Amino acid sequence: MTDIIVSVGFMAGLGFLLASVLAVANRRLYVYEDPRIDEVEDLLPHANCGACGSPGCRPFAEGLVKGSYQPAQCTVNSREMNRVIADYLGVDLGSQEKRVARLACAGGIHVAYIRASYDGLNACRAAALVSGGGKGCAWGCLGMGDCAEVCDFDAIQMNRHGLPVVDEALCTACNDCVEVCPKDLFSIHSVGHQLFVACRNLEKGEQAEAECEVICTACERCVVDSPEGLIEVRDNLAVIDYGRNDLASRVAIERCPTGAIVWFDRKGRYQVGRDAKKIIRKEPLPLT
Repeated sequence: MTDIIVSVGFMAGLGFLLASVLAVANRRLYVYEDPRIDEVEDLLPHANCGACGSPGCRPFAEGLVKGSYQPAQCTVNSREMNRVIADYLGVDLGSQEKRVARLACAGGIHVAYIRASYDGLNACRAAALVSGGGKGCAWGCLGMGDCAEVCDFDAIQMNRHGLPVVDEALCTACNDCVEVCPKDLFSIHSVGHQLFVACRNLEKGEQAEAECEVICTACERCVVDSPEGLIEVRDNLAVIDYGRNDLASRVAIERCPTGAIVWFDRKGRYQVGRDAKKIIRKEPLPLT
């Protein structure tokens, strides 16, 4: 009986001691968290897409409360909901030009040759491991839709020519398509970047055109027609300096013979120049 009493007393004492240690530790190690963070997080879309520049909605809410972010940086939320957040925190809404994903390839199966037949897992990442996927242009889109699969916002659809088409109204610039593409064809741009090179090819001239009809051939006409420094040809590919974006205009695309450099209108539709070769073919090119 005595042993039982001693054991119970020992356990009670140990429990009291541990509880006291925890109480002291809680008091000394307690980190205050602003209750507004929870309120702001509830007003966010919980997409955790990273388009705002933070790793998720919770860190973004913390940044908003601290003042390191502005509500408008959340491009998934509606402007009205961002206004509610701004009013709640008593801060400016801020401004953020919409950013979207763009594809640097216009080589659908009706204009770009397939040089080998791939038979395997229907995924660009898998196909790319097998001799680059079989497309004649080593830099071209393989068209199996990995980007559309990973897009949580249904902003990417595959068209009849095997190319992903981005719906800029739905795109949140979350970067998932950028990360999944094995050819590194997607990049994130402000919608104000209306001038765009829809190609990643590094071959030159006739050798390039033998694989795709809308390929950049490094002819440099866009360079000649643009303000100095706006465009340069680097490694046989036209490259736009978006630091000089205020100089960009449709003039740069007008004499492009293939239509590889394009102009996006404010509705997200791209246009080619007047001298671009007219593509009327709708059917896939034969496998060669």
